Amino acid sequence: MNYEITGGNLPVVLVRLDAGEVVTCESGSMSWMDEGIEMQTEGGGVGKMFGRMFTGESLMLNKYLAKQAGEIAFASSFPGSIRAIEVTPDKPVIAQKGAFLASVGNVEMSVHFQKKVGGALFGGEGIIMQKFSGSGLVFFEIDGSAIEYDLQPGEKKIVDTGYTAVMDASVGYDVVMIKGVKNMLFGGEGLFNTTLTGPGHVVLQSMPIAGTAMKLYAYMPHPSN
Repeated sequence: MNYEITGGNLPVVLVRLDAGEVVTCESGSMSWMDEGIEMQTEGGGVGKMFGRMFTGESLMLNKYLAKQAGEIAFASSFPGSIRAIEVTPDKPVIAQKGAFLASVGNVEMSVHFQKKVGGALFGGEGIIMQKFSGSGLVFFEIDGSAIEYDLQPGEKKIVDTGYTAVMDASVGYDVVMIKGVKNMLFGGEGLFNTTLTGPGHVVLQSMPIAGTAMKLYAYMPHPSN
Protein backbone atom coordinates (compact mmCIF):
# COMPACT_ATOMS: atom_id res chain seq x y z
CA MET A 1 0.00 0.00 0.00
CA ASN A 2 1.21 3.47 -0.93
CA TYR A 3 -0.50 6.80 -0.36
CA GLU A 4 -0.21 10.47 -1.29
CA ILE A 5 -1.82 13.45 0.48
CA THR A 6 -2.46 16.29 -1.95
CA GLY A 7 -4.88 19.17 -2.54
CA GLY A 8 -3.41 21.87 -0.28
CA ASN A 9 -6.02 23.36 2.08
CA LEU A 10 -8.74 21.17 0.53
CA PRO A 11 -6.88 17.90 0.97
CA VAL A 12 -7.46 14.41 -0.31
CA VAL A 13 -5.53 11.22 0.40
CA LEU A 14 -4.93 8.93 -2.57
CA VAL A 15 -4.40 5.33 -1.45
CA ARG A 16 -2.88 2.88 -3.91
CA LEU A 17 -3.92 -0.66 -3.03
CA ASP A 18 -2.37 -3.87 -4.26
CA ALA A 19 -4.62 -6.82 -5.02
CA GLY A 20 -6.02 -8.25 -1.77
CA GLU A 21 -5.40 -5.14 0.34
CA VAL A 22 -8.23 -3.49 2.29
CA VAL A 23 -8.87 0.09 3.42
CA THR A 24 -11.56 0.97 5.98
CA CYS A 25 -13.46 4.25 6.27
CA GLU A 26 -16.64 5.61 7.79
CA SER A 27 -19.78 5.50 5.67
CA GLY A 28 -19.77 8.13 2.91
CA SER A 29 -16.06 9.01 3.09
CA MET A 30 -14.99 7.54 -0.25
CA SER A 31 -14.59 10.21 -2.95
CA TRP A 32 -13.57 8.18 -6.02
CA MET A 33 -11.91 4.90 -6.88
CA ASP A 34 -10.72 2.71 -9.71
CA GLU A 35 -12.68 -0.19 -11.12
CA GLY A 36 -11.86 -3.46 -9.43
CA ILE A 37 -12.22 -2.21 -5.84
CA GLU A 38 -15.20 -3.73 -4.03
CA MET A 39 -17.13 -2.14 -1.15
CA GLN A 40 -18.44 -4.08 1.86
CA THR A 41 -20.52 -2.32 4.55
CA GLU A 42 -20.51 -3.69 8.09
CA GLY A 43 -21.27 -2.59 11.63
CA GLY A 44 -19.06 -4.85 13.73
CA GLY A 45 -21.63 -5.42 16.47
CA VAL A 46 -24.11 -3.24 18.33
CA GLY A 47 -21.57 -2.08 20.94
CA LYS A 48 -19.08 -0.89 18.35
CA MET A 49 -21.82 0.78 16.30
CA PHE A 50 -23.04 2.84 19.26
CA GLY A 51 -19.46 3.59 20.23
CA ARG A 52 -18.87 5.12 16.81
CA MET A 53 -22.09 7.10 17.11
CA PHE A 54 -20.97 8.61 20.43
CA THR A 55 -17.65 9.67 18.90
CA GLY A 56 -19.30 11.51 16.01
CA GLU A 57 -18.79 8.83 13.37
CA SER A 58 -21.38 6.98 11.29
CA LEU A 59 -22.88 3.76 12.62
CA MET A 60 -21.52 1.68 9.76
CA LEU A 61 -18.03 1.25 8.35
CA ASN A 62 -17.16 0.63 4.72
CA LYS A 63 -14.35 -1.72 3.77
CA TYR A 64 -12.89 -1.49 0.27
CA LEU A 65 -11.19 -4.64 -0.99
CA ALA A 66 -8.93 -4.40 -4.03
CA LYS A 67 -9.74 -7.30 -6.35
CA GLN A 68 -6.97 -5.88 -8.49
CA ALA A 69 -4.46 -3.08 -7.95
CA GLY A 70 -6.08 0.33 -8.00
CA GLU A 71 -6.44 3.75 -6.39
CA ILE A 72 -9.08 4.99 -3.95
CA ALA A 73 -9.45 8.55 -2.68
CA PHE A 74 -10.78 10.04 0.56
CA ALA A 75 -11.32 13.81 0.72
CA SER A 76 -11.50 15.93 3.86
CA SER A 77 -14.97 17.25 4.77
CA PHE A 78 -13.60 20.61 5.97
CA PRO A 79 -10.79 22.91 4.79
CA GLY A 80 -7.68 21.81 6.62
CA SER A 81 -5.15 18.99 6.60
CA ILE A 82 -4.93 15.22 6.53
CA ARG A 83 -2.33 13.45 8.63
CA ALA A 84 -1.29 9.78 8.49
CA ILE A 85 -0.47 8.41 11.95
CA GLU A 86 1.00 4.95 12.53
CA VAL A 87 -0.62 2.89 15.28
CA THR A 88 1.31 0.02 16.88
CA PRO A 89 0.39 -2.44 19.68
CA ASP A 90 2.49 -0.43 22.16
CA LYS A 91 1.44 3.01 20.85
CA PRO A 92 -2.33 3.58 20.68
CA VAL A 93 -3.55 7.01 19.61
CA ILE A 94 -6.30 9.30 20.95
CA ALA A 95 -8.16 11.69 18.61
CA GLN A 96 -10.95 14.24 18.76
CA LYS A 97 -14.45 13.15 17.79
CA GLY A 98 -15.05 13.03 14.04
CA ALA A 99 -11.35 13.06 13.12
CA PHE A 100 -11.25 9.55 11.63
CA LEU A 101 -11.11 9.46 7.83
CA ALA A 102 -9.76 6.01 6.87
CA SER A 103 -7.39 3.28 8.03
CA VAL A 104 -5.27 0.49 6.59
CA GLY A 105 -4.25 -2.59 8.56
CA ASN A 106 -5.56 -4.18 11.75
CA VAL A 107 -6.77 -1.01 13.48
CA GLU A 108 -9.46 -1.07 16.16
CA MET A 109 -11.45 2.09 16.92
CA SER A 110 -13.11 2.41 20.34
CA VAL A 111 -14.54 5.02 22.68
CA HIS A 112 -12.11 6.84 24.97
CA PHE A 113 -13.54 8.59 28.03
CA GLN A 114 -11.66 11.42 29.66
CA LYS A 115 -10.70 10.23 33.15
CA LYS A 116 -10.60 13.66 34.77
CA VAL A 117 -13.83 15.58 35.26
CA GLY A 118 -12.19 18.89 34.38
CA GLY A 119 -11.04 17.60 31.01
CA ALA A 120 -14.42 16.05 30.36
CA LEU A 121 -16.45 19.18 31.06
CA PHE A 122 -14.18 22.04 29.99
CA GLY A 123 -11.53 20.64 27.66
CA GLY A 124 -13.21 21.56 24.41
CA GLU A 125 -12.54 18.10 22.97
CA GLY A 126 -15.36 16.75 25.17
CA ILE A 127 -15.83 13.85 27.54
CA ILE A 128 -15.76 11.30 24.69
CA MET A 129 -12.85 10.94 22.29
CA GLN A 130 -11.68 8.18 19.94
CA LYS A 131 -9.01 5.59 20.67
CA PHE A 132 -7.18 3.72 17.90
CA SER A 133 -5.21 0.62 18.77
CA GLY A 134 -3.76 -2.40 16.99
CA SER A 135 -1.36 -2.18 14.08
CA GLY A 136 -1.74 -0.05 10.96
CA LEU A 137 -2.04 3.43 9.52
CA VAL A 138 -4.85 5.88 10.33
CA PHE A 139 -5.70 8.97 8.29
CA PHE A 140 -7.09 11.85 10.36
CA GLU A 141 -8.87 15.05 9.34
CA ILE A 142 -7.29 18.11 10.96
CA ASP A 143 -9.17 21.43 11.16
CA GLY A 144 -6.96 24.01 9.48
CA SER A 145 -3.19 23.54 9.49
CA ALA A 146 -1.58 20.73 11.51
CA ILE A 147 1.33 21.53 13.82
CA GLU A 148 3.11 18.55 15.39
CA TYR A 149 5.28 18.23 18.48
CA ASP A 150 7.19 15.40 20.15
CA LEU A 151 6.93 16.06 23.88
CA GLN A 152 9.67 14.75 26.13
CA PRO A 153 8.83 13.13 29.50
CA GLY A 154 7.40 15.84 31.75
CA GLU A 155 7.41 18.48 29.00
CA LYS A 156 4.16 20.45 28.91
CA LYS A 157 2.27 22.28 26.19
CA ILE A 158 -0.53 24.70 27.16
CA VAL A 159 -3.26 24.62 24.52
CA ASP A 160 -6.46 26.62 24.14
CA THR A 161 -9.56 24.43 24.28
CA GLY A 162 -10.47 22.75 20.99
CA TYR A 163 -7.02 22.92 19.41
CA THR A 164 -5.93 19.36 20.31
CA ALA A 165 -6.58 17.02 17.38
CA VAL A 166 -4.53 13.83 17.89
CA MET A 167 -2.12 12.59 20.55
CA ASP A 168 -0.38 9.44 21.67
CA ALA A 169 -2.22 7.68 24.48
CA SER A 170 0.91 8.19 26.60
CA VAL A 171 0.35 11.97 26.66
CA GLY A 172 -1.24 13.28 29.86
CA TYR A 173 -4.34 15.41 29.35
CA ASP A 174 -5.68 17.84 31.94
CA VAL A 175 -7.58 21.11 32.07
CA VAL A 176 -6.53 24.04 34.24
CA MET A 177 -8.31 27.28 35.05
CA ILE A 178 -6.65 30.48 33.85
CA LYS A 179 -5.11 32.37 36.76
CA GLY A 180 -6.21 35.88 37.67
CA VAL A 181 -9.71 37.39 37.66
CA LYS A 182 -8.83 40.03 35.06
CA ASN A 183 -7.29 37.40 32.81
CA MET A 184 -10.45 35.29 33.02
CA LEU A 185 -12.88 38.18 32.51
CA PHE A 186 -11.05 40.32 29.98
CA GLY A 187 -8.36 38.13 28.42
CA GLY A 188 -10.65 36.81 25.70
CA GLU A 189 -9.25 33.28 26.06
CA GLY A 190 -12.07 31.75 28.09
CA LEU A 191 -11.77 30.27 31.57
CA PHE A 192 -9.76 27.10 30.90
CA ASN A 193 -6.73 25.82 29.02
CA THR A 194 -5.72 22.26 28.19
CA THR A 195 -2.38 21.00 29.48
CA LEU A 196 -0.67 18.23 27.51
CA THR A 197 2.21 16.47 29.28
CA GLY A 198 4.77 14.22 27.57
CA PRO A 199 6.04 11.83 26.64
CA GLY A 200 4.40 11.43 23.27
CA HIS A 201 3.50 12.90 19.91
CA VAL A 202 0.74 15.52 19.61
CA VAL A 203 -0.97 17.09 16.60
CA LEU A 204 -2.54 20.50 17.12
CA GLN A 205 -4.93 22.23 14.70
CA SER A 206 -5.08 25.91 13.79
CA MET A 207 -8.81 26.26 12.99
CA PRO A 208 -11.19 24.18 15.15
CA ILE A 209 -14.57 23.76 13.48
CA ALA A 210 -16.51 24.88 16.57
CA GLY A 211 -14.60 28.16 16.82
CA THR A 212 -14.89 28.79 13.09
CA ALA A 213 -18.65 28.17 13.21
CA MET A 214 -19.04 30.75 15.98
CA LYS A 215 -17.07 33.32 14.00
CA LEU A 216 -19.24 32.76 10.91
CA TYR A 217 -22.43 32.83 12.98
CA ALA A 218 -21.62 36.35 14.15
CA TYR A 219 -21.75 37.58 10.53
CA MET A 220 -24.95 35.79 9.57
CA PRO A 221 -28.26 37.69 9.44
CA HIS A 222 -30.59 36.74 12.29
CA PRO A 223 -34.38 37.14 12.12
CA SER A 224 -35.73 39.69 14.55
CA ASN A 225 -38.00 38.47 17.34
